[in-house]
Amino acid sequence: MTQAESIEPTATAYAAAGVDVDANDRLIPRYRDLAQSATRPEQLGDVGAFSGLFELSGYRCPVLAASTDGVGTKVMIASLAGRLEGVGRDLVNHCINDILCAGAAPLFFLDYLAAHELSEDDKVAIVSGVAAACRESGVALLGGETADMPDLYPSGHFDLAGTIVGVLERGEEITGAGIQPGDVVLGLASNGLHTNGYSLARQVFGLRPEDGSWAERQRRLESLEPSLGESLADALLRPHRSYWPAIRCVLDRIKGIAHITGGGIAGNLERILPASVAVELDSSRWPRPPIFDLIQTRGAISSAEMHRVFNMGLGMAIVVSAEDADSVLQETDDLNRIGRVLPGDSSVSGRVAIMRAGEAV
Repeated sequence: MTQAESIEPTATAYAAAGVDVDANDRLIPRYRDLAQSATRPEQLGDVGAFSGLFELSGYRCPVLAASTDGVGTKVMIASLAGRLEGVGRDLVNHCINDILCAGAAPLFFLDYLAAHELSEDDKVAIVSGVAAACRESGVALLGGETADMPDLYPSGHFDLAGTIVGVLERGEEITGAGIQPGDVVLGLASNGLHTNGYSLARQVFGLRPEDGSWAERQRRLESLEPSLGESLADALLRPHRSYWPAIRCVLDRIKGIAHITGGGIAGNLERILPASVAVELDSSRWPRPPIFDLIQTRGAISSAEMHRVFNMGLGMAIVVSAEDADSVLQETDDLNRIGRVLPGDSSVSGRVAIMRAGEAV
């Protein structure tokens, strides 16, 4: 065998290039333990194969629902605060809510973590949050990928994304197509920003790299904010809520579901409205966490811009018939009656009116 054909170990050279194969190998059993804490009987085989296998059964004519998303720049605040588990929960719960809009029950999840010089313990903390959220919602953590990306990410930085697959029976899809005037809009409150608007929040609070040293920004993040009664870190890193437990039992009476994410309340509700209807909401009917008022005041941001960027305290909007509204409200403690469906015209912009004390916000 010539020198060029030698298969001597090259882990040291690869580590010098920024990828530590030995460290990644050490992570595998730790990841496997986390994945085994979030399983379902339909899984086939063990975590660690080239693909995850899942047996689909119990449906006459199953329809699969899938969604891929990330956590965005919230990961930079989590990194600054040293609180990494929460972003794993953010990722899973956001994806669960997205397929819930179609009426799908979540089945399994796969995560993707890309980083540079992130410690093994930090990687495990992130994936432990993914596993915990999967376990809490009965979702199998079927697999994932961890990639070391020197040169692409600064040292200690990372990105997190994931894919969820769910299922529903053919003919039971929730599309919004049957929404009509006279229907009722119900709302589920958010607990904060969830996973949207963090680039603006970081600018307002001086949490970007150009806003000072790591220590300065960390002090800013961890200092008590009197108007909040907690630190910015506490308010900004509260994990995205999963609405699956709250409404899974009433899906049979729901006509349309809007997950309020990027684009705000109006932008997301309009995605499920037929061309012939509009919606009027009363924003006094759901609580607004004080973090939104602090962002608006400190950043001198208009109300219109706030409602376009943030969820403003409304995490999910649900449309039901007037006849079903009372029974749905009785069976779901978290829901509030927040608005009504009116005749509308898709040629007119702004088919979702958000009112407070009778005036547009």
